[in-house]
Amino acid sequence: MKHDDVCEVTCVDDIKVKRVKETISQKNTMAVSQIFKALSDDTRIKIAYALSEEDELCVCDVANIVGSTTATASHHLRLLRNLGLAKYRKEGKLVFYSLDDDHVRQLIQIAFTHQLEGKAHE
Repeated sequence: MKHDDVCEVTCVDDIKVKRVKETISQKNTMAVSQIFKALSDDTRIKIAYALSEEDELCVCDVANIVGSTTATASHHLRLLRNLGLAKYRKEGKLVFYSLDDDHVRQLIQIAFTHQLEGKAHE
């Protein structure tokens, strides 16, 4: 079966390839892929989205939003925290989570904006 989305001949632009390979070799692609891996889980993207909408949420709020137990919500929040996407603070017996910084918020918002734009092209 032929695909029309594949080059039919080999033609490499050595200058572009060399430039991009040098640039990408200086990047920590594994760390970035881990961010996207963490966000590829439906529950975690819901949590990240919820945290992008509110400055902070307690674990109980997060569990209620995603329809899980507090233990499950804590597990997902801990993973987001360990990857540097979220942070927490403890206040008495409550634990409040927020996104680590505005870059994470932008990443989440851009992903949802892109998804809506893609839907418009269907």
